[in-house]
Amino acid sequence: MNDSQSSEAEATIIQIRELAVCNAHGIHARPAALLVKTASRFAAEIMLEKDEMAVSAKSIIGVLTLEGHEGSVVKVSANGEDAIEALDALQELFENGFNEE
Repeated sequence: MNDSQSSEAEATIIQIRELAVCNAHGIHARPAALLVKTASRFAAEIMLEKDEMAVSAKSIIGVLTLEGHEGSVVKVSANGEDAIEALDALQELFENGFNEE
C-alpha cells in the first residue's frame, strides 16, 4: 500500500464515542449552536445519534431535533482525517456542560 492509499484508508475509519448530556437544560438553542460551530471547524463528517435518529452535527435544526435532555446519551461518530480531533473537541463540550455551569 502506498502513502496515498494509506491516507485514504485512515480517512475512512469511523470513530465513535458515546457522550452524556450533563448540563441541566440539555441541548437547547445555545448549546446546539456551540456544538454546530465546533463541528463545522472540522472536515470530517460528524453524525449524532439518539433514539435511532441520526443527524449531522453541522446542522442546527438536526441537532435540535435530537431532544438531548440532561442524562441522555448521544452517540457521536466522525469519519475523516480529522475525526479524532473533532470527537475530542465535541467530547470536551459535552463534559463541560456546554460551558453553562
